[in-house]
Amino acid sequence: MIICKTPLRMSFVGGGSDLPAYYRQEGGAVLSTAINKYMYIAVNKKFDEKIRLSYSVTETVNSVEKLNHPIVRNSLELLNIKGGVEIVSVADIPSKGSGLGSSSAYAVGLLHALYTYKGEMISKDRLGELASYVEIELCGDKIGKQDQYASAFGGLNFIRFHEDDSVSVDKIVCTQETIKKMEKSILVFYTGRTRSTASLLSEQSNNMGNSVKRKLMKEMVSLTYDMKALLESNDLDSIGELLDKNWRLKQQMASGISDPEINNWYSRGINAGASGGKLLGAGNGGFIMFFAPFEKHEAITKAMKGLKKISISFDPKGSQIVLNQTNNLKNTEFE
Repeated sequence: MIICKTPLRMSFVGGGSDLPAYYRQEGGAVLSTAINKYMYIAVNKKFDEKIRLSYSVTETVNSVEKLNHPIVRNSLELLNIKGGVEIVSVADIPSKGSGLGSSSAYAVGLLHALYTYKGEMISKDRLGELASYVEIELCGDKIGKQDQYASAFGGLNFIRFHEDDSVSVDKIVCTQETIKKMEKSILVFYTGRTRSTASLLSEQSNNMGNSVKRKLMKEMVSLTYDMKALLESNDLDSIGELLDKNWRLKQQMASGISDPEINNWYSRGINAGASGGKLLGAGNGGFIMFFAPFEKHEAITKAMKGLKKISISFDPKGSQIVLNQTNNLKNTEFE
């Protein structure tokens, strides 16, 4: 049996610039971190030649093409695994519409586990690239590339998306004290709402032809460089203000990113002492995040009455194989 543990991610600034409609013209950038909430994928050899897949439903089929789950079906076809395998997934948090990149964490974890199952190694960079290829090109999802790389690499990163479709992942160079202080400044609450990422991102992508929207996105990308400079100077004083500016810009990128209920939650958090924040992910549901001094956390939590608070810390390692009982790992990189 193989078990892969893959972190979800929390994006701070620049989200949306990882869409091809933008970065192929302007180049994009995001600043994000992997977090200590995980997607677990178990892969095991099956006694017969059937495929058994368990997620929110269970599928048992005789051939790959009969699978309903598009990420699994396309991944197995890509790796030429025809049958005789069982795949089970478990997530720490709701895995649909959460805004934490759960579908991409699934793709990364699945590919990592399947490569290990085949006895092959794969680099983090290639893992991010291949997961993006599976979701965007093979499954046809209208999404960006940031989530796949964030889950594959782990840590607090500055991720750039180049016009030629290549991606650069640079670790933020700051002290551990800064990391700990940042973790202690973040509050995250579950809104209890989920939404369709695809529809929101599709509208954002279509809007990139609009010069006004493109200018807004350029401002958001510039904020990623500002945040990188602040963190690498170990200066957190203006982080909340920067997050607030990014959130106000993001709301203008497409209809439905926010609404009166979300605006009310956000205003309550700011009025209770947060210096900034944002709705995580594409918008309109999932998790809402605030940045605030620790002494303001109790007041903010009270202001968010009715929403479930979750504790988070940063994950530094990215996707990992935590169990490998096949003993067949070959020291070969994917070409």
